[in-house]
Amino acid sequence: MPELPEVESLTHFLRERAVGRTVLGIDVVAIQALKTFDPPVTALGGLTITGVARHGKFLDLDCDGLHLVIHLARAGWLRWRDDLSGAKPVRPGKGPLAVRVRLAPDEEGLAPGFELTEAGTQKRLAVYVTTNPDDVPGIAALGPDPLDESFTVDALKRIVGGNRTQIKGLLRDQKIIAGIGNAYSDEVLHAARMSPFKIAATLTDAQIADLHEAIITTLREAVERAHGLAAKDLKAEKKSGLRVHNRTGQPCDVCGDTIREVSFADSSLQYCPTCQTGGKPLADRRLSRLLK
Repeated sequence: MPELPEVESLTHFLRERAVGRTVLGIDVVAIQALKTFDPPVTALGGLTITGVARHGKFLDLDCDGLHLVIHLARAGWLRWRDDLSGAKPVRPGKGPLAVRVRLAPDEEGLAPGFELTEAGTQKRLAVYVTTNPDDVPGIAALGPDPLDESFTVDALKRIVGGNRTQIKGLLRDQKIIAGIGNAYSDEVLHAARMSPFKIAATLTDAQIADLHEAIITTLREAVERAHGLAAKDLKAEKKSGLRVHNRTGQPCDVCGDTIREVSFADSSLQYCPTCQTGGKPLADRRLSRLLK
């Protein structure tokens, strides 16, 4: 799933390549991906992309005041094409292509654009056309952005204070903190040397400060690694930079212990027992507790 660092990089990528270009047309292949009908998606045709922004995990393309908002969800991705002039007409089907955005040809006659694709059977990729991004329910409900200057240690202290949620779930909740998903919550908790099942309200002031530092450092380092990369290279870069997520059975880079996993119905988490749980493995079942 693309998370804050990848979406931030895609934002910069599109600013460099799409801003200033005119939208020639938008082809919606997977009709379930389009979540709005007024204004119609055809209203974007002929407008110029004047800016690109990020809201949590949402991409926001400002087209002369009309916004194309994209959420890539769990298995979606953005694929840039330098020239779509020879692309085959899109047809609804079983392929991964969901939406194609065609831009007007440049001076050399190339017609660039990008395609939104989604793998798997659970189709959750979402596209909105709106005059105000805050009208998108997911954006309106977002918590603070961890890369914003207002996200201080005191702000995090207010968030965790009295919250009986396990810290792993809290970090992933977009209504509490925007942009962190399954992968980077694993990375943050490993950096903070904290159990994923620790109750947020039990954190001491020192632990909150450590968690804040881990959030900021982990995300900023990931953003820096991804900066300047082409969209097609972001997935591989993300995978190469992870220390615990999706590394079950491999040695921890910090202590050498074996990274372990807790599986759930539709996801899993990874952690290092030595770094995070005092050397004790977590039971591999929902709502696990430390084995006694």
